[in-house]
Amino acid sequence: MDDELAALAEAHGVATYYEDAGQRRADVDADVVVAVLAQLDVDASTPEAVRRALDAPKRPPRTVVLTEGEVLDGPGTVRLEDGGTRELPAALPVGYHRTGDRTVIVAPARLDPVPRAWGWMLQLYAARSTGSWGMGDFADLATLARRSAEELGAGVLLVNPVQAVSPTTPVERSPYSPASRRYANPLYLRVADVPAYRDAPSELRAEIDALNPGNDTELIDYDAVWTAKARALELLWQRVEHRAPEGELEGFARFCALAEVHGPDWREWPEEQRDPATATPDPERVAFHAWLQELCERQLDDARRAAHDAGMAVGVVHDLPVGVHPGGADTWAVRDAFAADVTVGAPPDAFSQLGQDWNLPPWRPDRLAEQGYEPFRQVVRSVLRHADGIRIDHVAGLWRLWWIPPGEPPTRGTYVHYDADAMLAVLKVEASRANAVVVGEDLGTVEPKVTEALHRNGMLSSAVLWFQREWELPGHPLIPPGKWTASTMASISTHDLPTAAGFLAAEHVRVRAELGQFEGSVDGEYEAAARERAELVELLGQEGVPADDLVAAFHALLAKARSVLVLTSPQDALGETRQPNLPGTTDQYPNWRIPLPVALDGLFEDPGVRRVAAALAAGRGR
Repeated sequence: MDDELAALAEAHGVATYYEDAGQRRADVDADVVVAVLAQLDVDASTPEAVRRALDAPKRPPRTVVLTEGEVLDGPGTVRLEDGGTRELPAALPVGYHRTGDRTVIVAPARLDPVPRAWGWMLQLYAARSTGSWGMGDFADLATLARRSAEELGAGVLLVNPVQAVSPTTPVERSPYSPASRRYANPLYLRVADVPAYRDAPSELRAEIDALNPGNDTELIDYDAVWTAKARALELLWQRVEHRAPEGELEGFARFCALAEVHGPDWREWPEEQRDPATATPDPERVAFHAWLQELCERQLDDARRAAHDAGMAVGVVHDLPVGVHPGGADTWAVRDAFAADVTVGAPPDAFSQLGQDWNLPPWRPDRLAEQGYEPFRQVVRSVLRHADGIRIDHVAGLWRLWWIPPGEPPTRGTYVHYDADAMLAVLKVEASRANAVVVGEDLGTVEPKVTEALHRNGMLSSAVLWFQREWELPGHPLIPPGKWTASTMASISTHDLPTAAGFLAAEHVRVRAELGQFEGSVDGEYEAAARERAELVELLGQEGVPADDLVAAFHALLAKARSVLVLTSPQDALGETRQPNLPGTTDQYPNWRIPLPVALDGLFEDPGVRRVAAALAAGRGR
């Protein structure tokens, strides 16, 4: 790669090389850099084009980031967020302000300390109860929060992403590929808690109750659940005063109304419907989908209130996916903020030697800066409207994302860098206003500066028992929980990893071997799993934890963690061997479809669950 192309790439935050999973330098092909620059509207197709781009005048930054107390130089006038003005130079209040064509983001230095607590990592769809229709719902979330606090002493509840998917079948199962990160998924509504249901005559309630698909399916049938709930909600809608929505909600509801007719991907719609300016959705259907969002907001607020009323120290934390579906509501409504023809993923590593393509379009860093990070502000604010905290999936994406140009495999991509200071400033402004905690998922190959910045800003990183090792020492020995970093949210596993019981039974090896996911020896994988198990059993001995019941022992070990938040999953506590999601698969494995082995009431009655909860609660009191 010639120096001029490299300089142009650097000027636009496009990497020309990176450090791979083996900590070796990997150079990016020049044509890949040219293709990625094109997605940023930078022509680098010829040497002459590169020189023209380098010679083009540089625009001053459109977004300025300050820490509370810092002075913005003048002269000039700032229009404050609250409508007032301030003459420069001046220190500005926390918030989003404007001076000329620039946005000024002023953030607190760091977030408030997080209280020590234990709690659940919940896959909500899996938590079925006698009152839910085929899958867990928002009322189950409220029940779990209340009973976990009152009966088990839990202080935090992390729930899988519940952002909106397209209102079509087949229903998108993955919670990490929503149509919108700004709105909620009506699939999780509790029909019986809708005010119109409570006020309906008994005959209509009976008709609606008869639609319940039941909880006796071995796997969760999303299509059956949505078909039943959509019909029930349609019947109730007939008894509700119809109002036309306004603002951002109207845009989302218009997408939903059009998706019902033309399908879930706007890129495949008739030409006039692809543009919000010329689209012609049915106003009645627009009002219906806006009403569903009002119901979601009410039921999510009920769940949060249940956590508060029961005395949870933290409350309900919601998970934010790294992106959205490329043909979904967000890219339809605010498409100028996205690099629509690019997908993000990960470069090759030991787990995936061909790299990963997540089929999610990235934000354009230049457009975010031009818009004062308003699209990102909307996303964070929408989650925190009904949450006490936010977990940022793949938090390293605030620093850089692996962009894959159109038509290329994941191996032929490169990193594009973002202004992490601005993204973190938005998180701090929104979280401080909501009195919320922020957790970054920094697992895997992540630059040290990511974790360091999280802690410096009062945010938590992630600690998983399987991965807490001294990676710089020979043999990578396990780190005792008492030496883990305090500013972490700790757990035994995650939804993408084997459960505690599954790990002990090497279920993750068996399943991946059956699916042909190993390039090397399967026997070698079993041997590696056995070594890891032996290392953990040895750590139990060093920590004085009895090893007669290893699932309980792992939780007793976790209870010793210095981490301010310690979480387990119902799957881990119940001894479930199947993990919720197996990366690298779609229909080959029942991802996001496995219900808990007991109903919600049974969870609280299970002796093993109560032992686990008692151990974790006792550990938080140390």
